[in-house]
Amino acid sequence: MTENAIIVTASVFASAIIAVGASLGATKGDAAVATKALECMARQPEAASTFQVNMLIAIGLVESIPIISAVIAIVLVFANPFI
Repeated sequence: MTENAIIVTASVFASAIIAVGASLGATKGDAAVATKALECMARQPEAASTFQVNMLIAIGLVESIPIISAVIAIVLVFANPFI
């Protein structure tokens, strides 16, 4: 194997690890945000709409991290700075 082939292979594996880690982290974060919001809604039903808006904003912020990491993974594969 040439040096470039080894670098490309390592980049593909690294991007897969980045994607899996980001998706698992986002899943856990979304679940935590939704769980806490549902607990708040159950305790104070009159303020449920406020909690729901805050929950959707928080989930959107949590979901931005895997999108950024997916872009980094794509750059690592297609515009590899190590080659």
